[in-house]
Amino acid sequence: MSGFGNFLTKSLKEAAEDLVKNKLSSFKGENKNDTNNMPQPKNNPTQPGQQPPYGGLQGSKQPQSPQQLPQQPPQQQPYLGGPGQQPYSGVPGQQPYSGGPGQQPYSGGPGQQPYSGGPGQQPYSGNVGQQPYSGGPGQQPYSGGPGQQPYSGGPGQQGFPQPPYGGPQPYGINPQVMGGYGNGIPNQPNYGNNPQFGQGFGGYGFPGSNMPFNGSGNMMDGGMNGYGGYNPSNYVNQMPPQQGGMILGNPSVKEYPGFNPSNDAESLRKAMKGFGCNNTRVVEIICKRTNLQRQQICRSFQQMYGKDLINELKSELYGDFEDLIIALMKPSAEYDATELHRAVDGLGTNENILIEIMTSRTNSQIRDIKNAYNYLYNTDLESDIKGDTSGYFKRLLIALSTGFRDESNYVDINNAQQSAKSLYSAGEGRLGTDESTFLGVLCSQNFAQLNAVFEEYHKLTGRTIDIAIKNEFSGDIKDGLLALYQIIVNRPGYFASQLENSMKGFGTRDKDLIRLVVSRCEIDMIDIRNEFQRMYGRSLEQTIEGDTSGSYKNALITLVKGN
Repeated sequence: MSGFGNFLTKSLKEAAEDLVKNKLSSFKGENKNDTNNMPQPKNNPTQPGQQPPYGGLQGSKQPQSPQQLPQQPPQQQPYLGGPGQQPYSGVPGQQPYSGGPGQQPYSGGPGQQPYSGGPGQQPYSGNVGQQPYSGGPGQQPYSGGPGQQPYSGGPGQQGFPQPPYGGPQPYGINPQVMGGYGNGIPNQPNYGNNPQFGQGFGGYGFPGSNMPFNGSGNMMDGGMNGYGGYNPSNYVNQMPPQQGGMILGNPSVKEYPGFNPSNDAESLRKAMKGFGCNNTRVVEIICKRTNLQRQQICRSFQQMYGKDLINELKSELYGDFEDLIIALMKPSAEYDATELHRAVDGLGTNENILIEIMTSRTNSQIRDIKNAYNYLYNTDLESDIKGDTSGYFKRLLIALSTGFRDESNYVDINNAQQSAKSLYSAGEGRLGTDESTFLGVLCSQNFAQLNAVFEEYHKLTGRTIDIAIKNEFSGDIKDGLLALYQIIVNRPGYFASQLENSMKGFGTRDKDLIRLVVSRCEIDMIDIRNEFQRMYGRSLEQTIEGDTSGSYKNALITLVKGN
């Protein structure tokens, strides 16, 4: 039996060798002149732990001088961070995260240099008491360890956190756009003077206050608040007087002095404890805090009681009062996104909501809304708008949704005169209407330039441009262009008229009233209130009081009067 086994083994070995020789002979015969497909020369034997020599062109018959490659490090394991955090990918050539003071840098592999954050860049230190950057929706903040600094951001970037390399882009940040009002076009100047750190000239809120999104509809405190890069404090201070496209205004709700989120969280807990809810206390706290401060209260409430504040409020409140309070608790871009979705969802379309939001938000706000919309509904805002609108009204909304309006403060009188002539030739100066010319002018130029265009049009024709719009257009496109015109020339007047429309006649359009008050109270409500008095001869507070009641009425009036 042993002899037979040896014979069988020898026979199988010889058969295998013959098969390999025949295969190689066939391969050489078919590819006699193809050097690229020739079998590779055998490498010189290597010692244990040594890399094989690096040869030249494949199939070369010339011996190559062995060039030792640097020894490869063992396969790198991704850095796991905290629970739910995206791992550090350890991409070849990428420097790892450096950690913080007193901490050994994460090296990623033998001989690898720690990540420095970027050439010449200081690590992002956050604000006092600030939580490290969260990384993305649903992701736990990276804690690093005692004394560790948060992730420093991208090369050359100050103050805007970025996710660890290999992790997802934080919700709300376009790759080349970082918040700030007027930064949608490269090398484009901001409206008027550049704001100082902490002022509210951009996005939803003010630079330097980044609130990471926790994936459940709430924002967490920690500095720069928003969906990765947007600020949920309702893009403060953007109303008259006008400087280019930046509108500097007077908000009614401002940052509450001596703000303590833990104390407010405790007070709200007590207000909701036991039978019923102390609505007066809820109004006193929530309606006298900014959106940013409300997000910090949400964070503190979660940390202190392990419960979601919005869910707790929903369980205690009802009706229009509940809708108002929940609208206040949502980050501003998320709230605008939900309102736009309500406008296009289901049968029919609420064109008024589309017109109001899309014509009155800035470039950075539009981008934040689009990112929030995509996150909440897993679809593009532009796609839903295209599916629910048509014709030139659809083209108007899509043009506005790009978020690429010129937001400089530059006025060119010669260009204004030419634009005025173009508008006349496209409308009143011809049979029919060239709608594309109107869209091209009104949806791209900055507000200061457009005011100059309107003035030149009046000089040229003796009529205002809104008369031309009323005569040349009809339906939704007329309403959209007129709203855009009113936003440009008198924004407080536009919103005063919208507030009046929400309350006049039989009944009250409460959802519209809530949206108008919530979206303007931190921007220009004092200006709107004054314009309302001038236009209608009665105060906005009196009008609200006559159309609403109970805690709902008290909350609205508190927001209009402010803190």
